Amino acid sequence: MAPFADLNTTWFALIGLLWAGYLFLEGFDFGVSVVTPFVSKDEIDRRTCLNAIGPVWDGNEVWLLTAGGATFAAFPLWYARLFNGFYLALFLILLALIARGVSFEFRAKVDDPKWRRTWDWANFGGSLVPAIVWGAAFTDLVHGVPLSPDGRYYAGLIGLLHPVALVGGLASLALFVLHGSVFLSLKTSGALAARARHAAVVSGVAASVLVTAAVVWVAAAGRPAVDGSVPGALPLVIAILAIAGVVLSTLFIARGNDGRAFLATGVAILALMGAVFARMFPAVLPASNRAANGLTIAGAASQHNTLLVMTVVAAIFTPFVLAYQGWTYWVFRQRLTRPVTPAGVVTTGLPPVATATPAAGSA
Repeated sequence: MAPFADLNTTWFALIGLLWAGYLFLEGFDFGVSVVTPFVSKDEIDRRTCLNAIGPVWDGNEVWLLTAGGATFAAFPLWYARLFNGFYLALFLILLALIARGVSFEFRAKVDDPKWRRTWDWANFGGSLVPAIVWGAAFTDLVHGVPLSPDGRYYAGLIGLLHPVALVGGLASLALFVLHGSVFLSLKTSGALAARARHAAVVSGVAASVLVTAAVVWVAAAGRPAVDGSVPGALPLVIAILAIAGVVLSTLFIARGNDGRAFLATGVAILALMGAVFARMFPAVLPASNRAANGLTIAGAASQHNTLLVMTVVAAIFTPFVLAYQGWTYWVFRQRLTRPVTPAGVVTTGLPPVATATPAAGSA
């Protein structure tokens, strides 16, 4: 049984790592899309913001698909209980991600300001909703959710809207806006980069307060003990590291050190996810009510052979995926600069179109 238990724990940790990677990479995508209306002054700025994440946003979402697929294969009962109890919340995220993905593709299809404005709002809303809901969902998981005696979630969408979950959702939104603003300052130059830095400072202050509030609230609330849980101080120490990352990022970006600021926000996101999974262990669906039994790793895991095959496949193919994604970021590593628009060129949502200059004296 020991190897089986080890694989259970290994895949629980790997799924946590996949979620951390997804939120680290997709987090700055969400942040850029949310902050774009506030830092863009014209169409060129808006296109520059979208171009900053255009080559990578869809590749970043692969981490979400992988995390979901790994959960389905390694812990099918966990996957089933999540989609049974959290169905409306997950469906809301799915609709938002669909609208967001379509907005990237459709925005430049028609040369019309109203058309582009519609898809700009779809991109904004499709990023705002997941940025809040993911944070609220993971806060619910670390805080615990009301379960029936057989371990099923029964409170519906309203039951997920616990006040601490709302604080966690706002904290994740502020953190992703900070992350995205710092990324935008790294990828752009001139006035747009300066506005992105200012947005990063504002969102950094908000994120520092909200993340701290969420961590303190969850730590103070406690939840029913589970056999095999890690000492409560460990997730708290990891969460404090995340708070330090947010504060340091705000200080770095205020001083114009974009690279260190981005590294600090990355550490904050990874540390927060580490704290989430450390706090949950060994439960995958913790209970907030003492009358119920939370779903544990051992109770939700697949058979040993399934986990063994998954481990071998992951060991073979993961390095190729990481190498390809790293190569993509390397190819598109340059800063984006605002183009110099020559006289007689009209800048639209489509590539610039040269127009004829009327001759002197013509009507």
